[in-house]
Amino acid sequence: MYQAVRSRGALRPATTPVPQPRSPRFRSLIDAEALRVLHRSARAVQGNLPDLTDRLVAALREQEPAYRTAMETDPAGTWQEAHGSLRHSVASLLDPRTAREEARRCSWRIGATRAEHGFPLDALLHAFRLGGSLVWQSLVEETSRSAPDDVRLLVHVAADVWNFVDEHCTLVADAYRQVERRLAWRRENRLRLLTASLLDGTSRIADLPEAAEALGLPEQGRYAVVAVSAGAAAESAAARSAAVPAGLRVHWHTGVDLDHGIVLLEDDADLRRLAAQDPPQGARVGVGLGVEGLAALGDARRHADTALGICPDTGGSVRLHEQLPSALLLSSPELGRALAEEVLGPLLRLEPSDRDLLLDTLAAWLDCDGSAQRAGARLYCHRNTVLNRLRRCEQLTGRSLTRPADVVQVSLALAARRLLHP
Repeated sequence: MYQAVRSRGALRPATTPVPQPRSPRFRSLIDAEALRVLHRSARAVQGNLPDLTDRLVAALREQEPAYRTAMETDPAGTWQEAHGSLRHSVASLLDPRTAREEARRCSWRIGATRAEHGFPLDALLHAFRLGGSLVWQSLVEETSRSAPDDVRLLVHVAADVWNFVDEHCTLVADAYRQVERRLAWRRENRLRLLTASLLDGTSRIADLPEAAEALGLPEQGRYAVVAVSAGAAAESAAARSAAVPAGLRVHWHTGVDLDHGIVLLEDDADLRRLAAQDPPQGARVGVGLGVEGLAALGDARRHADTALGICPDTGGSVRLHEQLPSALLLSSPELGRALAEEVLGPLLRLEPSDRDLLLDTLAAWLDCDGSAQRAGARLYCHRNTVLNRLRRCEQLTGRSLTRPADVVQVSLALAARRLLHP
């Protein structure tokens, strides 16, 4: 009943031996046998690749709409792509050292090419997984046919086969996304170049249809350009929102100092809606005149920049159609400075305190539509004081503020001095 077993100098009952893990040598023998089975079945599959390719293409046609469309336009190309991928995959099972790198390059090329043609990535990955599944199924089928007892050995290489499939799915996805990023950058850069050419007025007539399609805007629509100058990105975004209300179609082109918005106008009321809200403090907004067609956006951008130039440095918004006299001055700054000197020269040569007092009185009187009473309230003085200062201005300039032509000259000269800083 008991068998004497010496253990540490004592006797103990005999027990059933605990199974020990197989030795590395035994495992290596199993692996070697499994590889032998894998290589035998892979060679058989390799000799029947056209049939396997037909099966894969048929499955893709049935399961993937993207491949159905591709096969309608290029059936031979789709078949050759599938055949090449399967051929490299099976060759990698037979001789990983020499064939695996070429298989990787093949998968990378497929991912990159499909991305360039806008093929869906999900469909492409499904095709690779489906191809891997068909290869594995073919290996099992061949082994079951030629040596049924060896099927169990394929289990030992299954992980390697599916790791190979996962590796190539990752390669395809990486290649696809890399090309996709490059193409997106090219599209964005092309769109930016097209927009810049439109705003500069240097766009070729032949490029207008492409620009219209890229911007999603009609080539012959009615447009205005909005110029926005703001500091921080948050301020710029807020200024844009204030400049172009919701509901209007706009394409923004960002620059170093200015942002320009190309706004599609449905009617004249849309032009009046632009810059209807006050921009953030310190931001400046200029709205140009309406123009016809994308080809005229260069003029619209210059109009918007002119309107922006009329804005006070402290901030605000200007719609050019409301400030055309000032725009005329900015369009010819030399003449504007000459006008300011011709009309206001005697005032400008006074002592600074006296000069500023008279100029401020003139400006306030003009802003108040020629009302000395309202100008006095603005300047915190009596209306008679305003009238006395105005008479002195008339004496120094030689212009009568009761003569409309002289009032126009004085008004333009004051605007020129403010805008052009002579």
